[in-house]
Amino acid sequence: MTGLSIVLLSITVLFFLIALSGIKIVPQAEEFVVEQFGKYVRTLKPGLNFIIPIFQSVAHKINILERQIKKEGILVITKDNVQVTLDTVVFFRIIDLANSVYRIRDVGLAVDTTTTSVVRATGGQMEFDEIQSQRDKFNQNIEHALSETCAIWGIEITRTEILDVRVDDSTSRAIQLQLNAERERRAAVTKADGERTAIQLHADGELYRAQKQAEGRKVLADAEAYATSTVARAIQENGQPAIEYEIRKLQATSLAELGKSSGTKLVIIPTDVTKSLGSLMALAETLGGAR
Repeated sequence: MTGLSIVLLSITVLFFLIALSGIKIVPQAEEFVVEQFGKYVRTLKPGLNFIIPIFQSVAHKINILERQIKKEGILVITKDNVQVTLDTVVFFRIIDLANSVYRIRDVGLAVDTTTTSVVRATGGQMEFDEIQSQRDKFNQNIEHALSETCAIWGIEITRTEILDVRVDDSTSRAIQLQLNAERERRAAVTKADGERTAIQLHADGELYRAQKQAEGRKVLADAEAYATSTVARAIQENGQPAIEYEIRKLQATSLAELGKSSGTKLVIIPTDVTKSLGSLMALAETLGGAR
């Protein structure tokens, strides 16, 4: 092989290697940042990509999988001046490689520091009971604040979680005393409500009974009024016989009640009373015929 052939072969191999260097295969979980003469040009997505050899190069290979930062022991003073310690975990991923590479040197440290600041600021706007009872709302507030801050770095906050809320011993005892007082208050309120309901039901029962008694008296009064009006009408229509009939009827009723008495052994009826009974029957027949 002559020297010229060797040179040509070398040049061919060199051009082949240069062309081959322009082929970039990006893994599924990564993206590549391409620079040309030190300046950002474009981002290579997963799959087969081509760049201009010599002029362009892959400057950064970034993993785009979701990441996790766990923060333990973030000291927070709540709105009602309760000192608590929060354990927090934040999930994020890079969605804009150019901003994450050229705006911040350490993405993980940036998210870590921002998480501490946001958790303290968000917790300071809520009371201790709200942090305990409204954990979802607290997480949403943290996620919203982190997303706004980290967006400039090309970072998407996917989820935040408050793993634990811890307080010191003195605060824990004070909270326990408060819980006990609240339970006692609720028990007293429940008892008072029960007694009030019982009194109300008893009053309703008394009112119902009084109403029924009044209705009964009204019925009796109506009956007596009807009887009186009937007697008055009979007296008006029949005159003296009707009056004598009512008097004789009252005498007969009194004698009947006297005879029912348990202490009565012997009843002596005057002659005029027996005559009255006979007259009563005669008057009844007379009045009946007249009607």
